[in-house]
Amino acid sequence: MDKFEIVGGNQLFGEVVVPCAKNSYLAILAGCVLCDGIVVLNNCPEFSDINCMVEILTSIGAKVDKIDRILVVDCTNINNPTIPKSLAKKVRSSIFLLGSVVGRLGKAVVTYPGGCEIGARPIDLHLKGLRNLGIEVVEKHGMIRCETSGPIGNYIHLDFPSVGATENIMMAGVLAKGTTRIINCAKEPEIVDLQNFLNSMGAKIAGAGSDTIEIEGVDRLHSTVWTPVSDRIIAGTYILSVACCGGDVLVKNVQKEHICSLLTKLTDAGLQMEYKDDSIRVTSNKRLSTFGNIETLPYPGFPTDLQPQSLALQTTSNGTCVIVENLFETRLKHVSELLKMGANITTRDRVAIVTGVDKLFGAEVVASDLRAGASLILAGMMAEGKTTIQNAHYVDRGYEKIEEVFSSLGADIKRTKGV
Repeated sequence: MDKFEIVGGNQLFGEVVVPCAKNSYLAILAGCVLCDGIVVLNNCPEFSDINCMVEILTSIGAKVDKIDRILVVDCTNINNPTIPKSLAKKVRSSIFLLGSVVGRLGKAVVTYPGGCEIGARPIDLHLKGLRNLGIEVVEKHGMIRCETSGPIGNYIHLDFPSVGATENIMMAGVLAKGTTRIINCAKEPEIVDLQNFLNSMGAKIAGAGSDTIEIEGVDRLHSTVWTPVSDRIIAGTYILSVACCGGDVLVKNVQKEHICSLLTKLTDAGLQMEYKDDSIRVTSNKRLSTFGNIETLPYPGFPTDLQPQSLALQTTSNGTCVIVENLFETRLKHVSELLKMGANITTRDRVAIVTGVDKLFGAEVVASDLRAGASLILAGMMAEGKTTIQNAHYVDRGYEKIEEVFSSLGADIKRTKGV
């Protein structure tokens, strides 16, 4: 396994461009299955999760070519409804293919999805929604089998605004007969992006970004060219890195309205930010005040995917911060690693109380998931001495060559082979 080696203490200077959103790209790749033509996707980042999803599409009969950073996806001849178990176990977003594959082929078979172990992420809302569309769903021997002679539009109320369930039901409803209405749906920007992408191919979807999405079924979708939205979590990570380390960095290709909850916290803590078009200039030369509290919530609340990185910042902020993780019950695994670096954190259940210390110290630590890995990188860059972070592959799932990005800004970070 690769690892990151960091010598902390350097400030960050320069500029960085935020790539397209991982979570948007994955859902859109699943949506390509609904089109019996060619889809061209621009600005494809090198995330391992995206590479895995491309492998899945190829395995079910799609033809995918990559030219520089452009993906050309042709799902005209897909004919295999079974998603390989070995690939589905690698990426949680494989579950998104249930809605699109069964919508296109009338049948879909997939194992329970993999991904980072950040707590229970049940798919009961996905399956309930598909059943409400007249799709027969059978769970047996660790497999999920879906079959239908054609989805039928229906009203579907989600008990919780699940992103994955919302996207799955949206895609199953695109080629359904009649109208599908999803009530209490998730509002994330990636869902709006998926709606706009599908509509560019001829779908009739309205309401994404609100509590209710309505889908009028159509007979077929046509080819399109699309550029997914920028990654709000990577943008937040880059901005937080300057807050942690100090310096002056221009972060480009940011949609600031997507990370308002973070930007508000950082402004209140004393971070200097200048906004211009789709860029944010971040400058810091002092120790920031604490956030006071962080409570993760569905969008537009504070994102759980930025909680670990924000917690890293709080370890050296002035004051005490109370962090409540409402979405994933085991998403505080990075705390035990930060304690090795001298952080002052106490936890109970899903609550972490972080009192800022003067400095962190380098240590041997282990990344337990994607965002925990990002948190430890930020901590390592502001710590005194050398930090080694095992399990670099977790970070590769959602960041593209993160060591090269931060090296270009002046950080002392490199990737090495594990023993």
